[in-house]
Amino acid sequence: MSAQVIRGQRKSMSDTMFDVVVYAVAMIVTIATLYPFLNVLAISLNDSVDSVRGGITIFPREFTLENYKVIFTYEGLLQGFKISGLRTIVGTVLGLASASMLAFTLSRPDFQGRRFVSVFLALTMYVSGGLIPGYILMRDLGLINTFAVYVLPGLVSAFNVFVIRSFIDGLPYALQESAKLDGANDFTIYWRVILPLTKPALATIALFLAVGQWNMWFDTYLYNSSNEALTTLQYELMKVLQSTTQGSDYRDQNMSQVMSQVSPESVKMAITMVVTLPILLVYPFLQKYFVGGMTLGSVKS
Repeated sequence: MSAQVIRGQRKSMSDTMFDVVVYAVAMIVTIATLYPFLNVLAISLNDSVDSVRGGITIFPREFTLENYKVIFTYEGLLQGFKISGLRTIVGTVLGLASASMLAFTLSRPDFQGRRFVSVFLALTMYVSGGLIPGYILMRDLGLINTFAVYVLPGLVSAFNVFVIRSFIDGLPYALQESAKLDGANDFTIYWRVILPLTKPALATIALFLAVGQWNMWFDTYLYNSSNEALTTLQYELMKVLQSTTQGSDYRDQNMSQVMSQVSPESVKMAITMVVTLPILLVYPFLQKYFVGGMTLGSVKS
């Protein structure tokens, strides 16, 4: 009996040590993940002159909002925020709809051209026309200086289609057959049966699309740089950053005088927070769908 008690105590001790190690590793990973973000936030809220001294950790030494005031005095920032928000919403919705529809079509075993379309989509992941042919194509299609150039070129992504199709392939095909027996057509099956069951995959793809649209600025530089009404937030912040580091501004000479009142490092950190926070707020709303995906995967048909 005493030997069994000793073995039980040893097992309990090993479990305790394992838990300590797991919690310690998790804490280290959490600190390593949060510290850079908190450090950027602290510098962005600290006086720019004091920030030059360095030594700021996760709390500002001299709290101020002057760095953010400098950024938001830029004329094109509000218009850029509107266009970035609009392209994020429109691009995400249309990209998600097109990818899910195509994925549903390719998942159907009765679709005769599924192999050809799949191979064609896969080739687009490895073969690209390049920057100059892409610009010529946008010009010939009449998309230069239009909002559509933000949405149409990336409307269908082969990666997104394959991810959603793989998820649909994991669903019992009997669900679609039973819906057909009840008189449902293909669109009804897609809308009433497939979409509700693929919410975890759709949430993941929606996050990819939203982050990509929100962070994009190079297409604005290529296609819409001459149209101030179609400027984006990232493009405007890029110009602010360059005016800070180079002492010149592409658009407003008064901005250079304003920028001279703050340090480039403080403005960089404030720009980082302005760009990061809006898209960061999307994650909590999508988290439940990731948990739902694990639950759905554990249920057997």
